[in-house]
Amino acid sequence: MAQATEGSISLPNGTGPGSTSSGGGSQANVASSQAPPQRELHETLPVSVEEFDELINTEVTKFVNLSDELGGVVSEQSSAVVRAFGAQRKILIVATKAKKPDVQSPLYMEILTELQTEMGFVGDIREANRASPLFNHLSAVSEGIQALAWITIEPKPSDYVGEVLGGAQLFGNRVLKEYKDKEKKHTEWVHAFYQIFKSLVTYVKKHYPRGLVWNNKDGVDAGEAMQQMQRVQSGAKPTSTTSDAGGGPAPPPPPPPLPNFDNPPPPPPPKSQSGSGGDMDAVFAQLNKGEGVTSGLRKVERSEMTHKNPTLRTNSAVPTRSDSQTSISSRGKSPAPPGKKPKPENMRTKKPPRKELDGNKWIIENFDSETNPIQINASINQSILVSRCTRTTIQVTGKANAISIDNSTRLSLLMDSLVSSVDVIKSPAFALQVLGTLPTVMLDQVDGATLYLSPQSLETEVFTSKCTNINLNVPPEARGAEAGDEADYEECPLPEQIKSVIKRGKVVSEIVEHAG
Repeated sequence: MAQATEGSISLPNGTGPGSTSSGGGSQANVASSQAPPQRELHETLPVSVEEFDELINTEVTKFVNLSDELGGVVSEQSSAVVRAFGAQRKILIVATKAKKPDVQSPLYMEILTELQTEMGFVGDIREANRASPLFNHLSAVSEGIQALAWITIEPKPSDYVGEVLGGAQLFGNRVLKEYKDKEKKHTEWVHAFYQIFKSLVTYVKKHYPRGLVWNNKDGVDAGEAMQQMQRVQSGAKPTSTTSDAGGGPAPPPPPPPLPNFDNPPPPPPPKSQSGSGGDMDAVFAQLNKGEGVTSGLRKVERSEMTHKNPTLRTNSAVPTRSDSQTSISSRGKSPAPPGKKPKPENMRTKKPPRKELDGNKWIIENFDSETNPIQINASINQSILVSRCTRTTIQVTGKANAISIDNSTRLSLLMDSLVSSVDVIKSPAFALQVLGTLPTVMLDQVDGATLYLSPQSLETEVFTSKCTNINLNVPPEARGAEAGDEADYEECPLPEQIKSVIKRGKVVSEIVEHAG
């Protein structure tokens, strides 16, 4: 394997430093592993970074090439994937140079900012194209890119990557099924995407089996390591701590630095225009007139003075002239500042688990990979709020009032009876089993849910919104079987596709059923 330097890696489609564009845009190019002349003074990269570069230049590049062949939003999303891998590469280099900062410090979050932003772009492309016929493609990539958060996972980050890949396969397998006998290009695209994260699992197991390794022994401060990376990106010559042994002539000046598209310089301040009010010299010239400044003002008559005429004070505010530059009606609204994107759940600082009864509300949050079920003995006037729990089982005994679940992945709920409803929001791979009665289940933005009803809950109403892969398991008693019969539950998938047509001037919606 050729020795690489910090600036030698090239990413497809010009998304990384040192990369080149093919001009046509249909094929991603990977530049030679030989570094530019001005970067030969950089130190050799560790083996772990070199193998990460190899993963980018092989598996990721193959995926990007196939994405460019599909074109459209798939190609656009693949570019964000490459940038995310490039951002993770920078973090790996910083970790080899620096001591690990406090995970709750602003510096640690600054190190993760670029990776977090690019991962967010991948998800934004999916959300902005929900009506696209390639939505399953976008969803698979959006789910899979979360695997890059392994750098924040301890002690088994490779297991995390494998679990995220399993979530991405939920959508990827739909693509395989849809295009199995149609277009081979789509199936090749899915397998290329899978291979990226299979290789990533192997890579993480080999180099970081217990988590990201930092240079805590003789490393520099993480902030200083970040500045070194920025200097390398801008093409600046690193500061040398030793002088040349020979007394030869000074080397020629280095070539100009490469353009940096990641952090473009701020635009120059706008030039003042005389037509919009003149410059400051004109202002001071007016002030130097002294009393002459007010010579052009009109004298206010007594009939126009509000303190002399009470009837004028009863009127509304001063009327607005349509030709006034300060008129509210003639000015456009100031654009609202862009909102700060929320951090991905796996990038947020972990908070301690919490199980607490606050008044008549049970609060369950921040549990992760609990080995034993969380037991809750509820009464009829108590509600249960579950938030940010992952791979956790909750068992509710007794008859509670209501249960609300949000932002919880792979959560399993086992309950007796409920007075009101179970509300589930943004909780993929959700499972529910009811032993008693349950009036209502409401699912909002849930990707994958399995509901098991009891013989007493056959009148349960299920409401879904923006949900996929929802399966309702009905007991054999619903089919007229006798109690105690050894019959299996019947799995009934809930419809996902709706057809709407106009009949006699009205919109009529029907469920789309697929035969076969």
